[in-house]
Amino acid sequence: MSKDMKTTVSSDPPPENMEKIKITRRDFMKRLGLGTGLTALALTGCRSEAENDAARSAASGDSAEGSMTYRINPKTGEKVSILGYGCMRWPTVRSEDKEGEDVIDQEMVNRLVDTAIAHGVNYFDTSPAYCKGFSERATGIALSRHPRESYYIATKLSNFAPQTWSREASMAMYHKSFKELQTDRIDYMLLHSIGGGNGMDDFRARYIDNGMLDFLMAEREAGRIGNLGFSYHGEIAVFDWALANHDKYKWDFVQIQLNYLDWKHAKQLNPRNTDGEYLYGELEKRGIPAIIMEPLLGGRLSNVPDHIAARLKQREPEKSVASWAFRYAGTHHGVLTVLSGMTYMEHLEDNLHTYSPLVPLNDDEMQFLYDTADLMVQYPTVACNDCKYCMPCPYGIDIPAILLHYNKCVNQGNVAEGTQASNYAEARRAFLVGYDRSVPRLRQASHCIGCNQCSPHCPQSIDIPKELHRIDRYVESLKQNPA
Repeated sequence: MSKDMKTTVSSDPPPENMEKIKITRRDFMKRLGLGTGLTALALTGCRSEAENDAARSAASGDSAEGSMTYRINPKTGEKVSILGYGCMRWPTVRSEDKEGEDVIDQEMVNRLVDTAIAHGVNYFDTSPAYCKGFSERATGIALSRHPRESYYIATKLSNFAPQTWSREASMAMYHKSFKELQTDRIDYMLLHSIGGGNGMDDFRARYIDNGMLDFLMAEREAGRIGNLGFSYHGEIAVFDWALANHDKYKWDFVQIQLNYLDWKHAKQLNPRNTDGEYLYGELEKRGIPAIIMEPLLGGRLSNVPDHIAARLKQREPEKSVASWAFRYAGTHHGVLTVLSGMTYMEHLEDNLHTYSPLVPLNDDEMQFLYDTADLMVQYPTVACNDCKYCMPCPYGIDIPAILLHYNKCVNQGNVAEGTQASNYAEARRAFLVGYDRSVPRLRQASHCIGCNQCSPHCPQSIDIPKELHRIDRYVESLKQNPA
């Protein structure tokens, strides 16, 4: 960070020698196959600041073996880890004092953040809307245990609901983020998911008519915001308008959905989406750094059809299926960081292995992935990214779980085309048994009444009631037609 950056250092002591992490740093690096002593960033306090600066410098650009790859923010010179931590899917546990409700597992969040920072991750992306409104608080608790200069915070003005469009309500949300995150500076502030809802009309109501965009620009000028940008889903006219006004707003970065399936097939998969090739190209023309979200398409590029997984494994037997998608996203030189919602330690370990350092894909590997994408679009999965913006359902339906179970069965070949299919009996049993295990019966698609309170909140513009009713009809046909 720049030397004149305001910092907030918590008075709480740092984690005692990382005792809460069940594996030592040496063991962790052995598990990654990286060796010891090669990580770009150790916990601040283990080395002098000069040594830390040297490590960061050595890790930028072409990283040495075992060290995190960093990209340079062209405006500030900040060295940002190519792996960014997306805080949308923090781990949860059952609460004993909240009638068994799932709550964020703060102890595990702390462990994940500690491990990430220890191994070079310094970009953490959250929102007032994530984790039922508790992500910023959990993220702030975990991060505040570390020196403020060891990480960058990204959050959003997530004023989706009309009752938050007023200047007063939007200002309250903005100031609450500082309190929850325990900081006096937001390093990367985003207008959240522009293009959604009613497109340009909603964008103007959320950010222009109430003066909030002008206010955020003034906050950037005052130093309370380091970088100002937006994330995009939905109507392309809003994206184009925002970039057409780049000279006025001077966007420091833009967050887009980019992966090897969406590069050329986003619109084919969902007519309201825009191909990543266009989005990235428009940013590259203007020299605006890209932050990448959904590199795995909500997990769909790590849970690919079996024959696609075999294809990827045949090419790189020692690498995970997910690592292909992360390498793809990071290969684009205009990408500042790639966000991953790492709920479990094994997710973090695998991504650290992929990005420590990043080995960019060559032209042959890129074409291999584009060919793989051409094969994947033949599978009729629902474009659910498990963001949970559709939740809670007023009728208790677990929408993401239903859609993800369906997608899993499609990928595994367990959605039979008819009773005469050779795999009908096996597919029928796998779908029905897995459905009951994944989704309690009172939360299944049969309870959808079509109120459509969910669809307006979906960044992928899925007609959710239509999909739920389709899946419910399929389930009923399976029940009525035993093998």
